[in-house]
Amino acid sequence: MSSSAGNPKPAVVTGYPASGSAYPYPVPQPTSYYPNGAPPPPPFYPPPPAYAPPPRYNTTFLRRLLSIAVAVFILLGLLALIFWLVLRPRLPEFAVSSAAVTGFNLSAQQQQLSATFDLNITVHNPNHKMRIYYERVTASVLYSSDILSENSLAPFYQGTGETTVLKARLAALGWYVNSDVVRGIESDRGRGDGAVRFNVRVFSLVRFRSGAWRTRWHTLRVYCNDVPIGFGNGTNATTTGYLLGSAPNKCVVNL
Repeated sequence: MSSSAGNPKPAVVTGYPASGSAYPYPVPQPTSYYPNGAPPPPPFYPPPPAYAPPPRYNTTFLRRLLSIAVAVFILLGLLALIFWLVLRPRLPEFAVSSAAVTGFNLSAQQQQLSATFDLNITVHNPNHKMRIYYERVTASVLYSSDILSENSLAPFYQGTGETTVLKARLAALGWYVNSDVVRGIESDRGRGDGAVRFNVRVFSLVRFRSGAWRTRWHTLRVYCNDVPIGFGNGTNATTTGYLLGSAPNKCVVNL
């Protein structure tokens, strides 16, 4: 009995599959199918940009916010200008109404000065709608541009149209002065009236207020120049001097 009958061999299949069976891969189109004889290249997609611009709504929001801030700033400035024009604040008026100097002693060799200055400074508020507040008030006495004595004064307040008299005492004990001051004072005392002309300075922080409206703090500068103090001359010279003239010495006020 043949061995092939018990172990049949598998049939060998050659050639193409039978008609009607599915081909495992898509059938490529013939070259004549394309107009140029070759398939077109695959579509090109550009890579995403390295930096994406911010969304448009962010820029629009910032512009609107900036426009609102500018409008509010302009409105506040116009309101402040209107209040300023309506209220018309005026600077206070300062004048040295009286002055006395005692114990005046100038040593030319040692270039030292000792003296006590008692000043009455009249302050008037000319405003009819504005009150004035004064803080950090200081007063000083100078000869030319050299400070001889300086002192702090108490803060004070002025209602509309009020007048206040500041009493300032400034003392110099063995205060060193330069040679120009010594020569200048000796020259003044040698003249006809023996008057020495001092300068008085007042500095303060001030604020104007009317009702609920008020300004910010400003630095007030007061210059009272050439305040004459008579000591006499020659044998009539004394260590005590007083303000010459009957009218108060008006001061220049700057803000």
